[in-house]
Amino acid sequence: MPALRSLRLRLMLYATVVVLAALVITGIGLARLFERHAERRVGQELDVHLAQLVGELRFDAEGRPSVLRQPADPRFQQIFGGLYWQITDASGQPLLRSRSLWDSEMKLDKDQLRPGELHVHKVPGPTESTLLVHEKIVSFPSPQGERQLRISVAIDTAETDELVAAFTRDFIPALVSLGVVLLAGFAVQVSAGLRPMRRLREQITAIREGRQSRLKGPVPSEIAPLAEEMNELLENQEKEMVRARDRAADMAHGLKTPLTALATDVRRLRERGETEIAADIEDVANRMRRHMERELARARLRHGRARLVALAPVVSAVVRTLRRTPQGERLIFEEAVPEDLRAPIDQDDLAELLGNLVENATRHAQTRIRLGAAAENGGCRLVVEDDGPGIPEAKRRVVAGRGGRLDSSGAGAGLGLAIVSDILTAYGGRLELGASPLGGLRATCHIPLRPGGPG
Repeated sequence: MPALRSLRLRLMLYATVVVLAALVITGIGLARLFERHAERRVGQELDVHLAQLVGELRFDAEGRPSVLRQPADPRFQQIFGGLYWQITDASGQPLLRSRSLWDSEMKLDKDQLRPGELHVHKVPGPTESTLLVHEKIVSFPSPQGERQLRISVAIDTAETDELVAAFTRDFIPALVSLGVVLLAGFAVQVSAGLRPMRRLREQITAIREGRQSRLKGPVPSEIAPLAEEMNELLENQEKEMVRARDRAADMAHGLKTPLTALATDVRRLRERGETEIAADIEDVANRMRRHMERELARARLRHGRARLVALAPVVSAVVRTLRRTPQGERLIFEEAVPEDLRAPIDQDDLAELLGNLVENATRHAQTRIRLGAAAENGGCRLVVEDDGPGIPEAKRRVVAGRGGRLDSSGAGAGLGLAIVSDILTAYGGRLELGASPLGGLRATCHIPLRPGGPG
């Protein structure tokens, strides 16, 4: 389930299960304790009635027992009133009973009781009820000699059941309130426990956006190994990037001399009239140089880790540089970049991106190049357009398509656009090619607020 991917929700689910289980167990335990307490309290009342019956029991001259004064509780006088007493002889033959029993009798267990021993048990009662019985075997002197009688006092357990039910109804709201308080406490505990993870995530975001290079600050001992591993990983990544750039620079330096020698050989071949062979060698050398420059550009990428950089100064610096070139001297450069607009991209990568776009436009423009920029979804949109021949729509789709080979798509789509695409991909952005109102190519760069965000 997607929801269970959240550690917070998972911990709260566990806490809810624990709280519910604890409340259910507590509720059952309290109900049982109160039931035992109620039975003890009712048992004490039955013992009082039992003692009263023993004290009021008398025998006449013929040995017939009678109760001079019955217990005062009116339920003994009410038919099936819930309180009952019964006196039987040693053989179990009923001798006397309360009016509340009416024409029925208590069906007592056939167990053997010792004189004076209190016996407590439950038996079926009248009207399909269950009775809690307290009884004793008591020896009495009589004109016929000593007699043993079984005196029993009982109460309908429905009364104790109602007490327990009323108690349960009273304490359930209290248990619910306790559960809410406990869950609120767990929520606070989970939030406080996950706060270091939230700070860690914020620092990782800051690293990705280039605002810091390492995880900083004290962290709990449980996640300290994770922070150390991440810092070590970042350090190793930086070292690998440095080594990759150094290898690319070494490769470029190693190829520079052979390419220069090839250029000299091409000139000599042309001087000898071998123009066709010279053109082929020059084409191969140019391809090697383009691939080398592209790999160097890739090696220089910061891979999306960047701070917000002001666009206007970088645009102006690139335009000033290209205006001094032979091709740029004849062109008009129009800049429409807000001074306060910032782009979430490394400054060197931004200069590389702009340099390739504007250089590409400079090679193909007739008289004019226009540069504009605007904020877009937290990031920015950068536009470079010219009044040159442009790129046909069919070739634009190939160039802008996923996996398209930007360096082999024809006029206007050389190495510069390939490098631009590589840079934008590193920052989660995209390149769009279209027709410019000036008549040539319109190249639009979408740079999102964060790598992988919307462009």
